Amino acid sequence: MAADALQQLGQQAAALLGQLSAVERRKLATDLARTMRATQADRIRANKQPDGTTMTPRKPQPKLRGRKGATRRKMFTKLVKPAWLKATATANEATVAFTGSANRLATIHHFGLRDKIRGKTVQYPERQLIGITDDDIDRIEDALLKHLTASL
Repeated sequence: MAADALQQLGQQAAALLGQLSAVERRKLATDLARTMRATQADRIRANKQPDGTTMTPRKPQPKLRGRKGATRRKMFTKLVKPAWLKATATANEATVAFTGSANRLATIHHFGLRDKIRGKTVQYPERQLIGITDDDIDRIEDALLKHLTASL
């Protein structure tokens, strides 16, 4: 559903964006990238997937020296820091992506891949980290309209 709405938004905005200069398009893309980075980070911190469901929790760990529940805290708390989750923009695109070594970790979790930890192969459940929700599409539409009306 979000993909259809995003495609429709792209078709509607294409003609309007064609009238803007490259500098104006880059400003708009920068604003959109910052907004999307903030919403993605908030959602990841809350351990919610783009479809609104909660992420699969961690497996229960053996009791570690009496600290029961030590691994029951939120996942991905450091992954959403600005050092790892970057928002970049050009005149033609706005991108929110993980960088560096966090990209590998995020890819494994996002797609539910296998990884080796201390010699053992572990299958991770799929936990979608990055995605566009219907609220994100509404935010994009609002930002687009606000920018276009301000530039006129």
